[in-house]
Amino acid sequence: MPVAGIFNLLKYVLLSVLLLHLPLLASPAWSQQYGQVANPQYLPADWGLPDNVINSDQVPSIKIDPKASADTPLPVYRIASDTYMFLGSISILDKDNRGFNGNAGFIVTSEGVVVIDTLGTPMLGSRVIATIRSLTDKPIRYLIVTHNHPDHSYGAAAFAGIDGVTVIAHKGTNQYNLSETLDSSVEYRRDVLPQDMQGFKPVAADNYIDAETFSSLRIELGDAVFDIYNTGKHHSHGDLVVHQRKQDVVWISDLAFNQRTTFLGDGHSKQIILALDWLQDNFSTAKLMVPGHGSAQTAPFPMVSKTRDYVQRLRDAMAEAVDEGVGIYDAVRDVEFSDWQGAYLYEENHKANANFIYLEMEQALFE
Repeated sequence: MPVAGIFNLLKYVLLSVLLLHLPLLASPAWSQQYGQVANPQYLPADWGLPDNVINSDQVPSIKIDPKASADTPLPVYRIASDTYMFLGSISILDKDNRGFNGNAGFIVTSEGVVVIDTLGTPMLGSRVIATIRSLTDKPIRYLIVTHNHPDHSYGAAAFAGIDGVTVIAHKGTNQYNLSETLDSSVEYRRDVLPQDMQGFKPVAADNYIDAETFSSLRIELGDAVFDIYNTGKHHSHGDLVVHQRKQDVVWISDLAFNQRTTFLGDGHSKQIILALDWLQDNFSTAKLMVPGHGSAQTAPFPMVSKTRDYVQRLRDAMAEAVDEGVGIYDAVRDVEFSDWQGAYLYEENHKANANFIYLEMEQALFE
């Protein structure tokens, strides 16, 4: 073949390759394509929400209008195709955030909506429903409650009156519902937010997941498939992780925390380590992870390794204290992580976490 012919052939092949890969080359990064507020007409100017919720370092300062009605939608981010995320305050419950201090979300499928968590009061749960109904006329078919803590589950009461909704929760939710912790938590919230807590009832599920740890239940709705994993008692009485398979989004709830210090109250720190390792082993290439607190992240998901490092360091410190016969008061008083000081909720949670893990390490001596 003449040189000119070879040259033309090479140009044709190169052009074909470029055209074949043009969509990939031109495709914007995930946080450029998604992550913006889907309903800016409901975004209050003083909330301080980030322009994009993916890989953001910005911390919101949510101030809920106490006079807002239950049918007023909340601002929500579109984080993937047909996928929406509510971003809560990075703070404890107060009269400003009114229980909107955790994340939740929902996915719209061809046959209905799947909701993941419900925020912290029946009032907020109603506003989650109002948000969904402002964006789609598809019926709500599933509610997945990732764990029993108030900031994720107390809005579930608002869903009880919706026909055709299947509620999925961890079996450990029943243990929490019978505990004094529930009673004191509800009493406190009713004292602080009496109107917002009207109609509260503990989560009552249609399907309680009690399978082997790290096994999954699959649900399908229209064109969507979800794997719901039992990740054990790591942060609460029982925790679930949801893999949204079509979009490859993993809803990790409070398995890892972003932009704040974790909380250990009724889970187990050893199970946290095991679950975080499982998460990294199985979902390191996922498109997106959505935590229960803080912004969503793309790979390599630094919140996962950061949470693991914090918990492991605290386990090591408390194990050493127990081995050396240091009393719990001195051990908790003296443990400080200088690189975490100044992180959101460090002052509120760190000593309590140390106390919790010390007791775990002490108990391990007798097992």
